[in-house]
Amino acid sequence: MYRREFLQKAGVGAVALSMPQMPDFFKTTGMGIVVHSYASRWNPKTPSTAYPGFANALDLLDHCHEIGAGGAQVVVNDWSAEFAKKVREKREKLGLYLEGSIGLPKKPGDVAKFEQEVVNAKEAGAQILRTVCSSGRRYETYHSAEAFQELKKNALVSLQLSEPVLRKHKVKLGVENHKDWRAKELVALIKQMNSEWIGVTLDFGNSIALLEDPMEVIQTLVPYVFTTHVKDMAVEEYADGFLLSEVPLGQGLLDLPTIIELCKKHNPAVTFNLEMITRDPLEIPCLKPDYWATFDSVPGSDLARTLRMVREHKPKTALPRISQLSADNRLAAEEGNIVACLSYSKDHIGLK
Repeated sequence: MYRREFLQKAGVGAVALSMPQMPDFFKTTGMGIVVHSYASRWNPKTPSTAYPGFANALDLLDHCHEIGAGGAQVVVNDWSAEFAKKVREKREKLGLYLEGSIGLPKKPGDVAKFEQEVVNAKEAGAQILRTVCSSGRRYETYHSAEAFQELKKNALVSLQLSEPVLRKHKVKLGVENHKDWRAKELVALIKQMNSEWIGVTLDFGNSIALLEDPMEVIQTLVPYVFTTHVKDMAVEEYADGFLLSEVPLGQGLLDLPTIIELCKKHNPAVTFNLEMITRDPLEIPCLKPDYWATFDSVPGSDLARTLRMVREHKPKTALPRISQLSADNRLAAEEGNIVACLSYSKDHIGLK
């Protein structure tokens, strides 16, 4: 199904088409898609005729081209040199850019595997890799200040092991603010590394979960930005704090045109990758004592400001929930959200 036909059938174009056009100075390379946007379709457990799954990067690139995306950010793991060559050929044929998503070495014995993945990613055409330093969300994974300090120590070791490989192959690595680092903590880590090859994958909305003001996060991290995860966010109160959801671009609380402009100002070559994760809202239990186990220096004013923001940005409709849907309807919702975001990005923030 072509994008225009899909928009007409899904009814997702009306809001986008009602917005004014953005000026020419916003225009840039088309927005790419982060593989995690296709959480239901990537290596799916349930087969679907209407929405066939993506077995690998080749399938994802084909689909990105079909719906008009500019590129893809995809997991690079256990690729062979032959497969990397196939990805390059596909990418060049379709005229798309490619970025990799890669795990970090935890100990010296992991470096050889990490280097091979960097080599394969570069062979496929990736000059930028995205990574994370933690295995999960800070408030769910770490239950004491000591546990989070251990993460910080291990993250530094991993980046120190990675840096010589990145420098050797001239590939950049962007560490994501992945509901783990507060912005100033991530900046401190990047400064400690002091390498032109290590910067930031700037996620536009994750840090709301850590009681940070989204625009302050952007302003703090944007000087180090290599690549991005573009998203819009909606919030809603619940008994233990607030709910947080990715929503189609333009339907949330983020000032996307300003964020895009700031990213371009600090890095004219920055890429914009859509991470529209279609799922039930995340619970941010910031009113429960356990949430605060790793936040010994976060002032109460941050909590107050965040809860005020939640109350001031009540969603016009209920936050999306998909767990009750059939497998095919979940896939349809996922695709509809991604196509709606691409339409918005082309029409209103100039990512064509």
